Amino acid sequence: MNLQRLRYAVALADELNFGRAALREGMRQPPFSQQISKLEEELGVRLFERTTRQVRLTPAGEAFVAEARASLAHAELAAESARRAGRGEAGRLAIGFVGSATNLTLPRLLRRFRARYPGVQVELRELTTAQQAEELRQGLLDVGLLHAPLAGPAAEVLTTRTVARELLLAALPAGHPHAAHKSLPTGMLAGEPFVMFPRRFGPALHDQIIGVARAAGFEPRIVQEAVQMQTIVGLVAAGLGVSIVPESVARLRRGDVVFRPLAPATRVVTLDLTWRTGDPNPIVRNFRAAAFEL
Repeated sequence: MNLQRLRYAVALADELNFGRAALREGMRQPPFSQQISKLEEELGVRLFERTTRQVRLTPAGEAFVAEARASLAHAELAAESARRAGRGEAGRLAIGFVGSATNLTLPRLLRRFRARYPGVQVELRELTTAQQAEELRQGLLDVGLLHAPLAGPAAEVLTTRTVARELLLAALPAGHPHAAHKSLPTGMLAGEPFVMFPRRFGPALHDQIIGVARAAGFEPRIVQEAVQMQTIVGLVAAGLGVSIVPESVARLRRGDVVFRPLAPATRVVTLDLTWRTGDPNPIVRNFRAAAFEL
């Protein structure tokens, strides 16, 4: 038994006329009649009563056609589900992101993506750059928003593309003497206690921040480490030290922390979209397209 014969039976049940049913299925009547006969032979029951004047469903035919309709509907649903998955319109997408991405880029990107692909289930995980790189390599994440460039084994199997650029700012407790400056010469942070994240969690961004300090002639004195940017800002607010953070972090708008541009203007840091090189997943392809439009 195949789906085509189910369609023939339903067509005949609807039309109750072999000629019209055959025409509906794009066939000549003799081959159509043969297919109905073969179906009845396969089932071992007669589905239709034929007379010279009319065609009627038998009780067995009524039961069979009801289930045939349901089977055809389920088959169409299965086919449409496969087509939607093949277009990247359904399924699951695991996204990693660094904390600073939530301040601007990630919300904009998610709104765009979810509006276009509401059938995709999105799983979000806040992770450091290093954690994302490793989980992407292992296939635990599909895409990541992190700070490139990457290093180690993961770099060899991942592709990155920049989706946002921003300046580095000084983060100071609101009562800090330097908070009165609208623009802060980087050298004025020399000797200040620093709150930073461990380098192993984000080597690229860590090296950029240290590079800014060294270019101003000093080595940051790190007194406290924290993994997430929100935590770093909270520790700055508590007076444990100062920090240098991506510009998007200033969108936290805390009254107990001030953010000041560094002078001269510091190098731009990037937020990068990352995925496994050659990943054929159409959902990943669609997510990348949405990100590149931002």
